[in-house]
Amino acid sequence: MKSTFGNHVTVSIFGESHGQTIGCVVDGLAPGIRLDLDYLRAEMEKRKAFGRISTARQEKDEVEIVSGFFNGYTTGTPLCMLIHNQVQHSKDYEATRYKARPSHADYTAQVKYLGYQDYRGGGHFSGRITAPVVAAGAICRQILAQKGIHIGSHLVQCKNVYEDPFSQDVQVLTEQIHMMNRKRFAALSEDKEKEMTAVIEQAAQEGDSVGGVLETAVIGVPAGIGEPFFQSVESEISHLLFSIPAIKGVEFGIGFAFADLFGSEANDPFRMDAAGKVITTTNHNGGINGGITNGMPIVLRSVVKPTASIYKTQQTIDMQTMENTELNIVGRHDPAIVHRARVVVDAMVAIALVDLFADRYGYLWMREETCVSD
Repeated sequence: MKSTFGNHVTVSIFGESHGQTIGCVVDGLAPGIRLDLDYLRAEMEKRKAFGRISTARQEKDEVEIVSGFFNGYTTGTPLCMLIHNQVQHSKDYEATRYKARPSHADYTAQVKYLGYQDYRGGGHFSGRITAPVVAAGAICRQILAQKGIHIGSHLVQCKNVYEDPFSQDVQVLTEQIHMMNRKRFAALSEDKEKEMTAVIEQAAQEGDSVGGVLETAVIGVPAGIGEPFFQSVESEISHLLFSIPAIKGVEFGIGFAFADLFGSEANDPFRMDAAGKVITTTNHNGGINGGITNGMPIVLRSVVKPTASIYKTQQTIDMQTMENTELNIVGRHDPAIVHRARVVVDAMVAIALVDLFADRYGYLWMREETCVSD
């Protein structure tokens, strides 16, 4: 099992959904990075379940930093963070332990790990393991924010409810990102938030689930970050986004809409702005050319599938007898996870960018007093 990502700044995750503790180790951080633990707690709060649109499993998700942090600053040694599981209901999984839940990793885990995997709540495959990812992302987001780089996501679609995309105006986009980072349910419009919430609640009443699309934007990234091929900005971010359970598609800029355009329509013309900075008049490529940032906002979308655990009868197999059977699940499950996934997406994007910046400028770039320019 490979549970570590990164070349210069590495993030290792560990634990199982119903185990005693989950957590992560962030290695490669520079010494002397000032960390705001209140910010860390606020990020963890965004991922928590709430209301009728989330699971009834209510974990405190209190992060305990056990190494690499002293007197308010990173020490430069591995930063280890622990989150203790407190409200597991493992008995919910005993009756169906050999029944492969459709669209879950039960069958593939059984094959890969020879039946020795922890099946309770999905074990290491569970979305529960995104909690330490958010903690690691909160560290990386603080490093980026100190450099004027900010990340934000919103639900541009939830089932059949659509919201307008982020603004193309950088000043307006900046305001929208900061607004999203203050909200628990990340929708630009209050009316759309109500519509999306209603769709999720209706699915919950019917024992079903829904998915959606998240739009993410990053402002403040200078030109010149990334590599042409195997460490392109798109490939590094996509690697992490596809590591999030339930994400099944990622596109940058206008993505698949490029297929509808002529080159004359798709290209982003370069210009000099009044301040003497290179810009593009459109941003169809999402701030990335040839795998390298061009100084415009990075824009991407990721699709989150409907939660696989639903309360309807489903066809499956018994992995012990290898016979066809039916499945009726019990326990506590989300009717949608797209609204909780947005902070996980933000975290993954931050982790990728900090690693890419360290590749470009070295690990001491992370210190507050170290500046670079494009």
